[in-house]
Formats: sequence, C-alpha cells, structure tokens
Amino acid sequence: MSSRIRDNVLLICGLLLGVSLVLGGAAWAGQEEQTPEPLSLDDMLTFSEVFSRIKRDYVEDIDDRTLLEFAIQGMLSGLDPHSVYMDGRSYADLEMGTSGQYGGVGMEVEMDEDGLIRVVAPIDETPAARAGLKSGDIITRLNEGPIFGMTLTETIDEIRGEPGTDVTLTVVRGEKESPFEVTLTREIIRIDSVTRREILEPGFGYIRVSQFQTRTPKDVSKAIDFLLDESDDQLRGLILDLRNNPGGVLNSAVGMADLFLDDGLIVYTEGRSSAADLRFEATSSQRVADVPIVILVNNGSASASEIVAGALQDHKRALIMGGQTFGKGSVQTILPLKNGSAVKLTTAMYYTPNGRSIQAEGITPDIRLDNVRLSEVEGNNFPTEADLRGHLENDNAAQREIERPSTDLLKEDYQLYEALNILKGMHLVSRNMTRPESN
Repeated sequence: MSSRIRDNVLLICGLLLGVSLVLGGAAWAGQEEQTPEPLSLDDMLTFSEVFSRIKRDYVEDIDDRTLLEFAIQGMLSGLDPHSVYMDGRSYADLEMGTSGQYGGVGMEVEMDEDGLIRVVAPIDETPAARAGLKSGDIITRLNEGPIFGMTLTETIDEIRGEPGTDVTLTVVRGEKESPFEVTLTREIIRIDSVTRREILEPGFGYIRVSQFQTRTPKDVSKAIDFLLDESDDQLRGLILDLRNNPGGVLNSAVGMADLFLDDGLIVYTEGRSSAADLRFEATSSQRVADVPIVILVNNGSASASEIVAGALQDHKRALIMGGQTFGKGSVQTILPLKNGSAVKLTTAMYYTPNGRSIQAEGITPDIRLDNVRLSEVEGNNFPTEADLRGHLENDNAAQREIERPSTDLLKEDYQLYEALNILKGMHLVSRNMTRPESN
C-alpha cells in the first residue's frame, strides 16, 4: 500500500471512529431512546479497505473527494427516497426553487425504492406541464443516456440547465404502454404560489395554489382579499385547487390551513428525537368564516398539499374532492454543512389532527371524481314555453339575467365544474339551516 493511500485510510478510520464515538453517546441532540452499539474497529477497517481497493484497482483514476461524496450519497440513498446529499450547487438550486425561480423544465421528481425516477407533479405553465407529463410517469433515459444508477441529485442537475437548451426524456406511463420520448426546452421557471384567482360565478371564488413556498400564506390571503373585493364581501363559496401541487415548506402549509380555521390542531410531527416532535395549532386567524370550501386534489397532490387537505377534512371545514393523493407523509430537514453542501434528511412523520398518517396511503377524498373534459352541447333541441310564439307573459317573474360562468375554466375542467355545483348546494344548505323560522 502506498504511503498516500495509507494516510487516506488512516484519516478515514479516524473520521469514522470520531463519528462512531459521537453517535455512541447520542445519535441526535435530544435523543431519548437507547442507541445501537457503535461500529467495531473491524467494521471501520472494512470500509477503509474498500476505499483503498477502489483507489488502487478501479479502472479509472478517482480523487479522494469524489469518492468520499459517493460514500455519503450511498449512506443517504439507502435510507429512503427523500433523504439525499446535496453538493454546493444542488443546495443553491434548492434554495432558488424554494424562493420561486430556477432554470429547468418545471416538475417535481423523486426516486422510488427501486431506484426509478418518478414524476410527482408538473408545475403549472411550465415546459413539463405543456408537454403533458403526469404524476406517476417514470423517466428512464436522459438525452439517450440511461438514468438507472444515477442519484436523485445527479438526475435533477441533468434535467435543469440553461434556459433555451433542450433536454430529451424517455418516459414510461403505465405498465402496458410503450416508452415515448419528449423533448423539452428549458426556461426560467418562475413559480408563483398562487397561479389563478377569480370569481367563477357571482359569489363563488376559485384559488389555484401550485406549490408551497415561504410566501404562500400571504399570497393566499391576498387572493382572498381579491375575491372578497370582487364579490362585494358576499363570498358564498370557495374552491381551493391543490391538484398537481407537489408540496413544499411545512410552515407554509400550516399558515395556509390557519387561514381557514379558528382553533384546534392543524398537524403534528413525530420522530426519533424529541426535537422533531412538534404540534402546530390554529391561531384564530380565519379569513372566511362560515364560507363553504371545496378542496380539489389528485395523485399529484403531495406533502404540504396533503397537510392542508387533511387538516381541513378532519375539522370538517372543507369537502375534499377528486382523486387519492400522493401519500408523502414524511418531513425532511435541511442540514447545512460547513463546506457549503447540505443533507436533506427525513427526520419525522406527520399526522393529521385525528392522528392519521398518510404515508404511502394518501388522503382519501370525500367525493371521488375522475377528471374528464366537459363538452358543451351545441344548440338546444328542446324549446321552452318562452320560445313559443304568442306565449303568455309572467307578470310576477323576476327580471334577471341568467347567470353564466365568467370563465372558460368550467368548460375545460369537469372536476372544477362539479366542485362548483357541490359548492352551490353546500351554500344553499347552509343558508337554509341558518334562515330564521317564520311564525
């Protein structure tokens, strides 16, 4: 063994021994349960021997730093799909994505337990969404090269890039369908938390939230102000659209749910460390008390989206409608390292107010409804009394215009169309229940 390799091996053994001693005392600040026995010297020597063999016999020369990063990545990738090591560039990209802007194609991806890269959800109005990529799609190749064997961080780095450049993905959708290719042109992805806010019909508002960022609660609150102003403070119902929302910041989900609750538990987390055991309570900051709410979800609704849906469902504050959600019930903590890199580590599981874990299960909607395109029937083959020549007038009829949707959304989106119909029914029931009895 050369002196340089021997020195490296001794250094790694020293590092591992130091880590082992620290972990032997307390694997985590605040940990209460008994930790396993630390690694033996023989185990650490096995690691150093593998390191030495790679340095000596691998077909290509590889530097120590790269090999050490591979070892770190291997430790984390063996834990779960969401625990990853991020080098300095990946960490900076993550911070840019959380703040709302980066160069890429606009989709959330994860690595499943088989090492496959799966689309969680495309982001609204991005190349990925315009190309028709869907939650559950498996990406098998990038620019003619196979993905299998790459880490999640490496895959994301390859998909992102300079605006104006192309990336070709090979996609598998469903077990029986053949793989297909899609070429996407990268662009600046500006992620607006609230991508749409409007009055669908007089008194019935709609807010589309595409991702949870630090500013999301404030953006949703502003959207509510807009809807209240547009409806002259006569908001009769609200639709919150969380479909294909891959999640984001936990505190943002709590803040958004707090806008629709007066009190009570929103979500709680539990981990191995007592520091990971947290409870988040509503703060009596509800903006639209007594306004019926429908939340639209699908299998692209994940993480923070599921926290909001689960909290409002458990408190019976909203009706959940659509498809089964993604089922990501774990919490990741970003742990910055001294060299500018970071570790994203799963540190806890979260639970809805009623104690439900949605991990690998998802939120079950109160009303299941698949999405189909709503086709408008041309013409009207059935005349009414008012169409007949010489029909008698109704002197007592109220003079009003027929209410028609103010947006083409309702023509294009069946789930939204049905959500509005249900919201109208909820409003009528609520109004009739609160109407004073006549003597």
